[in-house]
Amino acid sequence: MTPPLGDIAHIGHAQLFTPDLDASVAFFTDFLGLTVNGQDGDTVYLRTFDDYEHHSLVLTAREQPGLGRLALRTSSEEALRRRVEAIEAAGGTGKWTEDEPGLGRLYVTTDPDGHEHALYWESEHYQAPRALKPSLKNQPQAKPNRGVGVRRLDHINFLAADVLANAEWQEQLLGARPTEQIRLDSGKIAARWLTYTDKSYDVVYTSDWTGSEGRLHHIAFATDTREDILRAADLAIDTGVFIETGPHKHAIQQTFFLYVYEPGGNRIELCNPLTRLVLAPDWPLITWTEEERKKGQAWGLQTIESFHTHGTPPVRP
Repeated sequence: MTPPLGDIAHIGHAQLFTPDLDASVAFFTDFLGLTVNGQDGDTVYLRTFDDYEHHSLVLTAREQPGLGRLALRTSSEEALRRRVEAIEAAGGTGKWTEDEPGLGRLYVTTDPDGHEHALYWESEHYQAPRALKPSLKNQPQAKPNRGVGVRRLDHINFLAADVLANAEWQEQLLGARPTEQIRLDSGKIAARWLTYTDKSYDVVYTSDWTGSEGRLHHIAFATDTREDILRAADLAIDTGVFIETGPHKHAIQQTFFLYVYEPGGNRIELCNPLTRLVLAPDWPLITWTEEERKKGQAWGLQTIESFHTHGTPPVRP
């Protein structure tokens, strides 16, 4: 049975592992414009200026880069209970924990590929200190005066050995709606985009060509405008941030984007999805064929394979 639409309210935050915590924190604060909002040992909590919660990103020191957990806020305590019951009724397992500031209990489980998900309801709304008070009372924090100044954590792209199994886990147990997908000539689903909200996508599963499990392709932060992404490219050149590709416009989902790497080795996307929303309650799943995909992922740009997950970031030539 399909879960009630809206049991998952939105993406809360993501956790990244980094072998160079100080350099990664500097990237997210100086280049992207996030604000540090607490530290606990080798874990640092950061927030985008338009996030109403305590943090948007968690950075934790580890020997290798990669993804920790993706945290999803439910729409109520009852919705949280329903999702936990659905996961366990389907044979899934999880555990309860209270290990993040500003949040209550989190139910931590994994998708079929091993990516860790945390579901929660209780969340304290952020109260900006005097130095970060906005002039507009309906804004949680003043806009940053440094870096790109990204607005929010927008989406996450998981690599998966079995795209369909993981996408259907999101759909059947969390209530995500699929919006677009790639189907190869063999019938295999090579990628699927899903949303919990009216945004055209919040989560993506992309086929991992290595056959590995539990890897990350990228996390993405939204900007106000396309021009912010062009400015980000200029800032990256000036400050030595590695640009993998872009700025370009994706064919699927029509997102204007830039791919860069943070110093710890994780791919970060800056994106501007304009005003494309999925407002139709009967939105049809758009399927792209293998032949159509060969035309490229962005204005004819050929698809970028993920070379890393457990490695070092690229070095600018």
